[in-house]
Order: sequence, then C-alpha cells, then structure tokens
Amino acid sequence: MLKSILSSPPVQALIAALLAGYMSLVKATTRWEVRGREHIDPIWAGGDGVILGFWHGRILMTIAAWPKQVQPPAILISRSREGDVVTKVAQHHKVGVVRGSSRNKKKTEQDKGGLSAFREMIRWVEGGGAMALTPDGPRGPRMRAGMGVAKLARSTGAPLIGMGCSTSRAIIFKSWDRFVLPLPFGKGVIVWTEPVHIDKRADKDALENARATLEARMISANMEADLACRGEAITAAPRPDAQTETA
Repeated sequence: MLKSILSSPPVQALIAALLAGYMSLVKATTRWEVRGREHIDPIWAGGDGVILGFWHGRILMTIAAWPKQVQPPAILISRSREGDVVTKVAQHHKVGVVRGSSRNKKKTEQDKGGLSAFREMIRWVEGGGAMALTPDGPRGPRMRAGMGVAKLARSTGAPLIGMGCSTSRAIIFKSWDRFVLPLPFGKGVIVWTEPVHIDKRADKDALENARATLEARMISANMEADLACRGEAITAAPRPDAQTETA
C-alpha cells in the first residue's frame, strides 16, 4: 500500500515541492562559509565542462554550493521510485537531470540505463555544463567512490572536483550513507577539493589512481566541514577489498 501511494504522481509532486522548499529554506537561513575557492574559481571563470562529486548523504546541501547563473548543473539520478521524487526536486531548482545508475550485480537482467546515461553525461559536460554525481551512490559503501566518475572524466577530459559540506544543526540518520538532514538557522561550511585531471589515454592503473585520489580528497573535505560545524565527523565505511580480506 505504501509503495503504491509513493508511486502516485500527485503524491510524488507534493513530496518534491515540500522537499525543494525545505532545501531553499536551509540555504537561505544558513550562514555559509566557503573554503577552497582557489580550486573552484578558475573552473567557474573558464566556462568549460566540469564533473562534480559529492557524497550521497549530503545531497540536501548541494544547492547552496553551485551557482546556476555561472554554469548550468545537471545531476545523475537513478531510475528508482525514490529517483522519481529526486528528479522532481531537481526540476524545482532548475537543475538538469540524467536518469540512470550502475547495474545491480544481484539483478543483472535489469537495465538501469547506465550506458545511455553515460553518453548523455558526456554530451552535457562537452557542452560546457557541470555534471554532478554521487560516487558512492545509490547503494554504497558510504564515502567510497566507484569508478564511474573517473571514467567520465577520462572520456570528456574535464576536471573532476569534489566537495564537502556540513551544517552545525543537523539530524544524522542511521542509514547506510549516514544521511544528513540539515536544519535551518545554523552555520554551514562548504569545502572544495583540488581538481583531479585524467588524460583521455589513461590506462586502468591511472584510472584507479584518479578514483582513489578523488575519494581521499572528498573524505578529507567532508571531515573538515563536519569538524568545523559539529566537532565530530562522519567516517567512511570500510573499503570493500578490506572487508573481503578480513572475512
């Protein structure tokens, strides 16, 4: 019954409108401090395409970070029921949407639209837009980057930059991504990382190095933001290979 209700377009539209309004309220009432401007300002000034990474659990704060008047942003959203709602939220904020996600290894027969989404993202970046992705989404592990962002950077030649964000007033859920619900009227910190550049001829080792570099910088950026806002940081989940080694 609940799934049926959540699948209803009017219900999804209502939830999306409320969520979009709440995000705007948090953005407007939070005292934002931006760090790492020396990394992001040249990208904004250049006007070329860019790939932006942020962790899945921080999505509600992202509209405070990227100025749409400087560069048009788009976000990759899964083709799930939850993704339908997030798509409507993005549309409220005039953010472009690319639908698709990585294939679930347990459901190999299902087409998640990954290949068509990848091609659409390439076109968006090559057209001078900012393509936003959650490298640990949609299933985790938390704050562990997949290879997709590195492959997109290699295919486009665009810089890959990460961001960390946090607020002093927030509710932290006990979900896999430790989802952060920012509350209004607090302090917020946004931290931009040094960009990662990947040559279009990069081999497998170079791709892995770029992926690991981005992951480390994003973890550090979010830790810096968390500590500045709340005095304690959300940590990354164990690496999948480390789990295998200790199993």
